[in-house]
Amino acid sequence: MSTNPAVGDPVSVFHRLLTDEGQALLAELRSYDPGQELAVATRLRRDHPAELVSAAIAQARLRQRAVAKFGAGDAARMYFTPDGVEQATRASVAAYRAGRFAGLGARRLADLCCGNGGDAIALARAGVEVLAVDRSPLACAVARANAEALGLAELVEVRCADATEVDASGFDAVFADPARRGGRGRIFDPEAYSPPLSWAVEAARRAPLAALKVAPGIPHEVVPPDAAAEWISDGGDVKEAVLWFGSASRGAPRVRATLLPGPRTLDSGGPAGAPGTGPVGRYLYEPDGAVIRAHLVAEVAARVGGRLIDPTIAYVTSDEHRPTPYAAAYEITDTLPFNLKRLKALLRERGVGTLTVKKRGSAAEPEELRRKVKPSGPNAATVFLTRVAGAPTMLLGRPIR
Repeated sequence: MSTNPAVGDPVSVFHRLLTDEGQALLAELRSYDPGQELAVATRLRRDHPAELVSAAIAQARLRQRAVAKFGAGDAARMYFTPDGVEQATRASVAAYRAGRFAGLGARRLADLCCGNGGDAIALARAGVEVLAVDRSPLACAVARANAEALGLAELVEVRCADATEVDASGFDAVFADPARRGGRGRIFDPEAYSPPLSWAVEAARRAPLAALKVAPGIPHEVVPPDAAAEWISDGGDVKEAVLWFGSASRGAPRVRATLLPGPRTLDSGGPAGAPGTGPVGRYLYEPDGAVIRAHLVAEVAARVGGRLIDPTIAYVTSDEHRPTPYAAAYEITDTLPFNLKRLKALLRERGVGTLTVKKRGSAAEPEELRRKVKPSGPNAATVFLTRVAGAPTMLLGRPIR
C-alpha cells in the first residue's frame, strides 16, 4: 500500500486540481470532447501524473453536465462531484429561493447538507452570510473551492460536520437539503432521506425562518401542518418542492405553485372550490406541473371559467380562450373515441407530419402511437390521449401561442 496520502485520497487529488498544474490541465480541457477522451488522456499522461489527468478529465465531464443547471459561465469555473451535480439545485431556482430568504430578512443562514455549495452561492449573491455544512470532506472541499472561484469566500464559511450535530441557534435562518439519493438511486421515503425529513422539520421549527428542500412528489399528507408548501417549476419542468417554516409560513397560504422565469405564483388563498366537469369545449388547458403537484387545478379552472373533462384528469376545458400563465392553452378541433385507425386517417387527410403526443390517464405510449400512425405531411398537430367522463378519448388540436 502506498504511503503517499495523495494517492487514492479523493480530497488530496481534488486539491491538486487547484494547483497551477491542475489549473493548466483544466484549461486544456475547456473544450473537452468525450469522443476524444482516450486520445486526450493518453497525450496528457505523457507530461502529467495519470491520477491527476483522470481527475481533470472527470471534472471536465462534470462541468459539461453542470451547464444545464448553472449556465456555461459559472459551470466553467466551478467544481463538482457526481452526486453534487445530480442533486444540485438549478441556479435559477436557487436564486429565486435566495431572494425569498433575503426578502424575509435572512442575514445569517445555516445551509445544512450543502453539497457542492450551489445554494450557498445563490444565497451569498443575495447578500446573505452563509455557514455551509456537509459531512463529506470532498463535498466541503468542492464547496469551499466554488466560493473562492466565484469571489464569495468572504460570505461563505464551509464546515465539515454532521448536520444533525450543528448548533444553528445563532442564525436567523436555516436551509436544509437532505440527500435524496442513495447507493440504489433515488429515495422516495422522506424518512429515508439523509438526514430524515422528521429531523429536518424539527431543526426548521427551532429557527425564526427556515426552508426544507424536498422531492416534488412528496405526498400532501406528509407536509407538516405548520409548514407552507411550495412547488417550483422552471421553464415548465417541475424541479422541487420546498417546505417553509417560521416567518415564511405564518399567515401564508398552505400551498403555492411558483413558475420560473417570473416568478409567477399561484396559491390556495383564492375562492375557488372544486371544479365541475363537462364536455370538451373549444379550448383545452394543460396546467403547469407545479400547479398540478400543488393541487391547484381548481384555481386554474376558476381563472379561465372552465371545467374538468374528467374528475380524475388534470385537463381543464372552456368555450372561450382566457390566457393564463399557469396553463398552456390549445384550440381543440376534434374529440374522438380512442381509435388508432381513425386517427391515422384523420392525420393523413390533414397532412399532419409533425405530431406532438400528450397523454394523461391513458395506457397508450406516445412513441408506439407515433410509429403506428406514421404521420406524414407539411402540417403540425397535437393529440391528447386521455379520458373524458371515464371514456378513452383522443383530442386533436393546436397550441395557442
